[in-house]
Amino acid sequence: MTPPDGSILALAAVGGYLLGSVPFGLVLTKLAGLGDIRAVGSGNIGATNVLRTGRKDLAAATLILDGAKGAAAALIALMLAGRDAALVAGRDAALVAGVAAVIGHNFPVWLRFKGGKGVATTLGTLIALAWPVGAGAIATWLAVAALFRISSLAALAALGLAPLYAYLLGDRPMAVAALALGALGFIRHHQNIRRLIRGEEPRIGGKG
Repeated sequence: MTPPDGSILALAAVGGYLLGSVPFGLVLTKLAGLGDIRAVGSGNIGATNVLRTGRKDLAAATLILDGAKGAAAALIALMLAGRDAALVAGRDAALVAGVAAVIGHNFPVWLRFKGGKGVATTLGTLIALAWPVGAGAIATWLAVAALFRISSLAALAALGLAPLYAYLLGDRPMAVAALALGALGFIRHHQNIRRLIRGEEPRIGGKG
């Protein structure tokens, strides 16, 4: 078993990016006749902002689809790399595709590279690549969200602890990937972090 060559990794990166760049929140709200979600609330294309339209069904669909595209990117890359190399080549390709999907969500070429923050796509990627890590991150999000009712705080907690979960499970490649995704997530949440420090961050279900 050998790591995939550059062409496979390049294909995984491009395919993952294009899949991740599909802006489901924007597509669903436009199809529902709600206009451009980027003109609502925070202007984000993710599930939390879709929820500010009052359509919980669309927010749930956006959450599921944004998570699914990260998982799909990783799993498709795993299959294309070959079952006989799944423990090495497939895992490398899946890691590349999953990370690329999150980058695609955050910086979609279709929206002039102005996308979301990648939390749901990151969680979907983690579930596909290492389900115990993904499950731990999701449980963290749910616990913090239930306690504080602040989506961004829950996201930051989940992103921050995911690398630790992977490390404790002895999955070093996953820990590195989770650390990279977490760092990107924190960068994308820089405005939220400032509002959290000032105590001005809106709560889940709020209009701000």
